[in-house]
Amino acid sequence: MRITIMTLFKDMVDHVLGYSMMAKAQQKGLIELESVDIRDFSGNKHNQVDDYPYGGGAGMLMRAQPVYDCYTSILEKTEGKKPRVLYMTPHGKVWNQQMAETFAKEENIIILCGHYEGIDQRVIDEIVTDEISMGDFVLTGGELPALIVADSIMRLIPGVLGKQASFEEESFSDGLLEYYHYTRPPVFRNRRVPDVLLSGNHKKIEAHRRQESIINTYHKRPDLLEKANLSEEEKRFLSEYAKKDCKQDKDML
Repeated sequence: MRITIMTLFKDMVDHVLGYSMMAKAQQKGLIELESVDIRDFSGNKHNQVDDYPYGGGAGMLMRAQPVYDCYTSILEKTEGKKPRVLYMTPHGKVWNQQMAETFAKEENIIILCGHYEGIDQRVIDEIVTDEISMGDFVLTGGELPALIVADSIMRLIPGVLGKQASFEEESFSDGLLEYYHYTRPPVFRNRRVPDVLLSGNHKKIEAHRRQESIINTYHKRPDLLEKANLSEEEKRFLSEYAKKDCKQDKDML
């Protein structure tokens, strides 16, 4: 897989791409990660890529021509295959794990980082296939969201993580938040690791972790439970737990 990030801040992006799992995945030849500086396609000696918006208004817009020329230069490396182009924008769909899993199946992805007040809509209409948002807030540029998207996709590629189970058991992989984790020592400030985790009984440990995952989701992201893949037994467990939790809340009043 190849992920290319179109940006005005190449050094910032490259710095992150050269660390941790991103660097290791590239060294193993599992993925190609690169950034391309849109300013290199400005077409003027000052490398200016922005201009005032037609109709007036605050701020500046990135011009269509440098963005498009940058895009076409990247296409030369995709062997004629048109890649998915993700534009980081508050207008887009909110990124989630299911989307990461979908895009992890692509061969080539381009991530376009906006800046200033945005990008001329004409080039967005011309090249963008997917508009992506990190949530209901605004950032100064698309670089941080682009790196988040690239990281969440990259780690799903077979071989990037040490074990397949490393991401299969993670939060959101089955519609639930992940269970809690513990390591040595077994007691920290009078707080004990759950006894079942020290039992060596893997069947009981698995059952405990599944229930803890359900409870964790119930308290922190109850909205996820509506679509979570729960068995009938797990639904009964959740119902009984919710009743007990509700009763405890009432007793505290």
